[in-house]
Amino acid sequence: MEASHSLVSRMTRAAKLDINLYEEVEADSTANGQALVAVAVASLATGIGTGIAGLATKGGIWFMWGLLIGLVGSIIGWFAWSFFAYILGTTIFKGPETSATWGELLRTIGFSNSPGTLRFFSFIPFIGGIIAFGASVWSLVAGIIAVRQALDFSTGRAIATCIVGWLIYMLIVSLATALLLGG
Repeated sequence: MEASHSLVSRMTRAAKLDINLYEEVEADSTANGQALVAVAVASLATGIGTGIAGLATKGGIWFMWGLLIGLVGSIIGWFAWSFFAYILGTTIFKGPETSATWGELLRTIGFSNSPGTLRFFSFIPFIGGIIAFGASVWSLVAGIIAVRQALDFSTGRAIATCIVGWLIYMLIVSLATALLLGG
């Protein structure tokens, strides 16, 4: 594997909002595994940071459950979010040049999670929350770029796709949580 196609190189380029990276992984059908690992790395970094913060008050078992639930939830969320972006972007918000597959959205959106690795530092008192918030905003911007590049349309359409997709995703998560928690 070329150095420029290594996971670390690609995640770094994704975090730098390198448009060429998003075009590259969109076209590289062999990058699905790397996109999955990018999602898992960001999820684990978030889980470790949050777990470290909670160790003192909630104990080690909470840390392990947090990692497991966070990892599984992130992967399911990645699949769902990519699916919603694909459906919305190829139907409702479709532009004249829009052409994409769900796999292309999976890869680009997967790599857009790369800035989330900074959420590892969320355990640091005072600034940890700021770092986590900044990483989340950064990931959102990367996600908009990922959607725009994969669907070959304007930034406005990408933002609209992301906002509507997020609202649908949050509605489903809220309903699922309510059902699982009994109400």
